[in-house]
Amino acid sequence: MADTKRRWRVVIMGAAGRDFHNFNTVYRDDPESEVVAFTATQIPYISDRTYPRSLAGPLYPKGIPIVPETELHDLVWGERIDEVIFSYSDVSHEHVMHQASIVIAAGADFRLLGPAKTMLPSSKPVVAVCAARTGAGKSQTTRRVAHILKGGGQNVVVVRHPMPYGDLEAQRAQRFASYEDLDAAKVTIEEREEFEPHLDTGTVVYCGVDYEEILESAEKEADVVLWDGGNNDLPFYRPDVHITVVDPLRAGHETRYHPGEANVRMAHAIVINKVDTATEDQVRRVETSVRALNPSATIVKARSPITIQEDVELAGKRVLVVEDGPTLTHGEMEYGAGVVAARRAGAAEIVDPRAYAVGTIAETYKAYPGVGALLPAMGYSDEQVADLAETINRTPADVVVIATPVDLRRLAELKKPAARVTYELEEEGSPTLADVLAPIIS
Repeated sequence: MADTKRRWRVVIMGAAGRDFHNFNTVYRDDPESEVVAFTATQIPYISDRTYPRSLAGPLYPKGIPIVPETELHDLVWGERIDEVIFSYSDVSHEHVMHQASIVIAAGADFRLLGPAKTMLPSSKPVVAVCAARTGAGKSQTTRRVAHILKGGGQNVVVVRHPMPYGDLEAQRAQRFASYEDLDAAKVTIEEREEFEPHLDTGTVVYCGVDYEEILESAEKEADVVLWDGGNNDLPFYRPDVHITVVDPLRAGHETRYHPGEANVRMAHAIVINKVDTATEDQVRRVETSVRALNPSATIVKARSPITIQEDVELAGKRVLVVEDGPTLTHGEMEYGAGVVAARRAGAAEIVDPRAYAVGTIAETYKAYPGVGALLPAMGYSDEQVADLAETINRTPADVVVIATPVDLRRLAELKKPAARVTYELEEEGSPTLADVLAPIIS
């Protein structure tokens, strides 16, 4: 039973995203609870900060410390914590319960917050694009949805899942309409990968920390708010249409990862992506699985055809493949579009860069040994971008294949020929995403 003479003491476990949103929507103005600290994991450079008073509210005049998740047990024990709220995504169900065991052993309760407490209602229609795993194809699905809605005469504004890895006060509520806006905000490679493709099609993007404030701004210029999810997290806004993307190349993951399984169960429509690269058996397995989890959902099958942008010869060459960072790290994807493109083009060898990695890139390989002979495009700081460029230039490859949504050549000086790989979503057969979105357009 809680000690009625003091506020209920809470720790929120996170990764600079869902954790802040859970605090803002549930705890910020609750006089009976005291959030003692956030913990941070998955993303480098996000611990040893403070959630500032300007965002935390009057109950927290000193703000709230953010500490490494490795300190969780001692934090719970030493600070007499009553309850720990798990608030990050794209982790196995087993991982969640390991964290629960640490918390329970230290003497506190362990809890997950559901959508009823954390989804904000909107005065405008909301379409949410989420996923069962990182790297399933949310980004190209979101772009396809935006294209369909615009074609139906709707003014679409994208609200992107948070990536506040810098100054939290400065990132409270950000609006991006041009590359100059990105430059001014000094966004990371990870942010550029998500923002630039939308800007290229003239779509305004919002992102930040306070998603109630962001929603108020977005509603003023949008006919439809398009939620562009991160990792496999749940939407922050209550969707009128909830789309979840699943990946047959990782068939079975839709039932083994949090909160991806919840997204599958909640979805109005499920997109089975990558049917052009998966085997028939993989597609059949994932379709059987999602139909069992959510029998009422509309199933859309789609491919993500790969295009090599430059006329660079890959046949017979030693190729270094740079893939999306989070997809390879906590997304656990063993290969991506870059490997597929290189193999189809007849590359003689996919060069292993691990022996040539420097600095923070070498540390990434130690933290995620399953990445293998690919280079994750990590760029959470200027130092990491420099380490990424040096690793690329040190690796003995003839050609670099850049399979990231952002063109790394604009951000780092590469001393090798490079070819960029892009991919967009195309539905296969029917029903289509246009069918799913018809109620919003009409």
